[in-house]
Amino acid sequence: MKKLIKLFAATLLVAPMTMMAQQPAIPAGTVANEHNVAGAEYPRIGDDGRVHFRVFAPDAKKVEISFRGEMTKEADGFWSLVSKEPEAPGFHYYQVVIDGVSYADPNTKSFFGMGRWVSGVEVPEADGDYYAIKNVPHGLVNQSWYYSNIRNEWRRCLVYTPAEYYSNPEKRYPVLYLQHGMGENETSWASQGKMNFIMDNLIADGSAEPMIVVMDNGNIEQFDVKEGESRMDAMKRFGGQFPEIMVKEIIPHIDANFKTISDREHRAMAGLSWGGLLTFNTTLANIDKFAYIGAFSGAGHIDLNNLDSVYDGVFKDRKAFNDNVHVFFLGIGSEEHPERTKGLSDGLNAAGINTVYYESPGTAHEFLTWRRCLKEFAPRLFNAPKAVAAND
Repeated sequence: MKKLIKLFAATLLVAPMTMMAQQPAIPAGTVANEHNVAGAEYPRIGDDGRVHFRVFAPDAKKVEISFRGEMTKEADGFWSLVSKEPEAPGFHYYQVVIDGVSYADPNTKSFFGMGRWVSGVEVPEADGDYYAIKNVPHGLVNQSWYYSNIRNEWRRCLVYTPAEYYSNPEKRYPVLYLQHGMGENETSWASQGKMNFIMDNLIADGSAEPMIVVMDNGNIEQFDVKEGESRMDAMKRFGGQFPEIMVKEIIPHIDANFKTISDREHRAMAGLSWGGLLTFNTTLANIDKFAYIGAFSGAGHIDLNNLDSVYDGVFKDRKAFNDNVHVFFLGIGSEEHPERTKGLSDGLNAAGINTVYYESPGTAHEFLTWRRCLKEFAPRLFNAPKAVAAND
């Protein structure tokens, strides 16, 4: 034990001096990635949009940064890489790959994405004021646990409550259920998506009604095909239990434990990517429980050739659908083949189903698209004072 204590003490003394001796000059025109752990200088974001990576792996034979290429070994045991091209503004996942094994970068905080805990860099967006941390009242994001009899497990949802929530004990609030995408979990919207800052800012300037936002796990962290199962069958199974969990367990749990307005007129649901499919599968099969629907780069598909029969005929009575669903929002990035979503919106509108189409300029299948979608969607909910006109 004494030897271990001495070894630990020596490590504490030597490591800081070693790191100080090995720190190179900071590249001009760069700033530390906002997701770095305290004291870590790398990764760094250049004013040209390129990302500078630096990793200590003195015994490695080969080190790479996922999606970006092989690093160069330096004399001091560090490896470095600068992105070849400027990276698009917004949040981007990456991993450090050392001799073929992938790791989260110890210099950054971890995010659940790509089906595992990985690292992330944030390239500043010129027009990113809407998700910036501002001097406005801030809501809280808390954990709420409940037991699922459907899956026989304890589950956690994250719940955003607006800044005024605890100072207005008698007031009740509408609820937005907001779902993540494939390979992500219930933490993704609040971490990668900056959902809480978007909502804080929209509510503070009167663009959106104060609302509760619930983020739960869609059971779509990792896609797998079981032995003897087709890929199509696996896709149907992927997150297949979630609509039932939402209706029978999540909504009752939230209504019982938070100050909600518990009718359909004050309940919305939206999701990104595969979460958009789960949103379709949940809301369109339970139209008596949701009045607002949003899909952000949604994986969901609606057969326009059989519109009267899909989802048990929910679209057959066009007027009833439009009367019941106050906003049917379809968002997509301009760089991720928007014609599929645009075609769906146009087809539904032509058939008499009212939709709102939004295309995020210059963005792909990424959180910058989905942040913008949330910014566009939330002000349309619950008769917000500055509600945006449909299809404006």
